[in-house]
Amino acid sequence: MRKTKRYPVKGANSLWQVYRTVPFWKVFKNTFIIVIARYTPFMPVKNWLYRTFLKMKIGEQTAFAFMVVPDILFPEKISVGKNSIIGYNTTILAHEYLIDEYRVGEVKIGDEVMVGANTTILPGITIGDRAVVSAGTLVHKDVPEGCFAGGNPMQIIYTKEEMEERRKSEKETR
Repeated sequence: MRKTKRYPVKGANSLWQVYRTVPFWKVFKNTFIIVIARYTPFMPVKNWLYRTFLKMKIGEQTAFAFMVVPDILFPEKISVGKNSIIGYNTTILAHEYLIDEYRVGEVKIGDEVMVGANTTILPGITIGDRAVVSAGTLVHKDVPEGCFAGGNPMQIIYTKEEMEERRKSEKETR
């Protein structure tokens, strides 16, 4: 189960009421920073923009590939550990706006995590240290540390123990 907090709304759908939830100028600033960072080829500059202006928690030597989109409304709810890779065109959401409610949840991505291209990470998700998420995955539940997950719907393909065994056998065949 994803860890999100629910906020019911009355009247028009929750997205229609977005500026009752988040100030317009915060959304404007976040949009501006995200657009700049999406096209910035320099990892340290990109991480500085995210840390400084979006208040994201990002570990050292973490790389956000070209066109990654962090949450535009609640980027401060995203944390990524050290030496991780977030693949091309990945979207990391910390919110979801529905008809009768909106939900907000922290996204925690561990150390040395590899997230493949074109992945969507939903709010309230934790991805454990040294996990691998294949390209094109919809991450709708937690990913345990060290495992390999992928697909839509996402499934655990190899557990941590199976991944360690695979790495060990690959080293032996070299």
